[in-house]
Amino acid sequence: MAYVLAGGRGSRLMELTATRAKPAVFFAGKSRIIDFALSNAINSGVRRIAVATQYKAHSLIRHLQRGWNFLHPFRNESFDILPASQRISEQWYAGTADALYQNIDIVDSYGPDYLLVLAGDHVYKMDYEPMLVEHVERDADVTVACIEVPIEEASSFGVMQADAHDRIIAFAEKPARPPEMPDRPGYALASMGIYAFGRQTLNDQLRRDAADPNSRRDFGHDVIPWLVANGKACAHRFSKSCVRSSAEGAAYWRDVGTLDAYWLANTDLTGVMPELDLYDRDWPIWTYSEITPPAKLVKDEDGREGTADSSLISGGCIVSGGHVRRSLLSTGTRMYSQSRVEDSVVLPYVELGRRSRLYRAVVDRGVRIPDDLVIGEDPVQDAARFRRTERGVTLVTQPMIDRLARC
Repeated sequence: MAYVLAGGRGSRLMELTATRAKPAVFFAGKSRIIDFALSNAINSGVRRIAVATQYKAHSLIRHLQRGWNFLHPFRNESFDILPASQRISEQWYAGTADALYQNIDIVDSYGPDYLLVLAGDHVYKMDYEPMLVEHVERDADVTVACIEVPIEEASSFGVMQADAHDRIIAFAEKPARPPEMPDRPGYALASMGIYAFGRQTLNDQLRRDAADPNSRRDFGHDVIPWLVANGKACAHRFSKSCVRSSAEGAAYWRDVGTLDAYWLANTDLTGVMPELDLYDRDWPIWTYSEITPPAKLVKDEDGREGTADSSLISGGCIVSGGHVRRSLLSTGTRMYSQSRVEDSVVLPYVELGRRSRLYRAVVDRGVRIPDDLVIGEDPVQDAARFRRTERGVTLVTQPMIDRLARC
């Protein structure tokens, strides 16, 4: 059984998560971030899935109901959406471990031998079967999927130290001074937020942790460190189970938790051979797909010429006299005469007025860009009007446009 933790606030994405949880944020034109963990489970043969939601969960729950309702009990499958409902105590989910502990009776009712605990807010392709096989063969209490990250980025992760047999000998959640890997200086071994447990072992740990008044009810802060010190915790290298875009491809995994990381992961998809292959029919990314007409580029009609290069154009888009370059247009976007979008990520049902221009921007769903508005070319003006990152990416939402109109 796969248990997906999808209740995070996603505050580092700023206004992009003002009305939705981070796992529900749009990605790659037509998908949501959570679709990657769920698709990995389905493609790995795991067809009992539960998703724990909490903050701003409406759009996430709606997406799950529409796009993931093809699992059926008569095929020995199940799909449960588990909002925080105070089943065991009078509090909401207090941490990642508590989000599972409060639904322990639901998990037990299915009686799985093993559980995969998955983060619902990362972008990657992974076959979970090799990790489960390692977990069983090693007779581990917990197996933690891990990836090598530059040491300067490691403080954002749980960081572990492993011996020559990949047994974890130390684990710290978001340490200020993460330890380097002995065999790869400049890098640390970081947790991907993916854990494999035997069900009974997990139940015992969740009950023990719930009885500890000093616990933060969190896997990274509490459960995993306890098992490292008192049980058998093993590391699983992502390189052994990642699904690559080619035989020579890199092991692709992204935490898109900041605006800059989110923008970069999306715009990377416009490359000739991106590291993340969305066109792989052997490992598809399942999602809810709206019924839309094909994308349309209007050319040489009343002097208008719609063009696009190195871009992803989703269904229902109309580029009427505009130009798109190295950008993603999500479902239902419309561009009018002489508008231009470059190095930008445009979410569904956006309208770009005549002669408007976007450069290095992320535009939220449903925004109406007025005629002649230029975004991304004047850093001072962008910072005053919108949300601009230190790396020069500008986030645009409809309330920001409305405030601009009132000035």
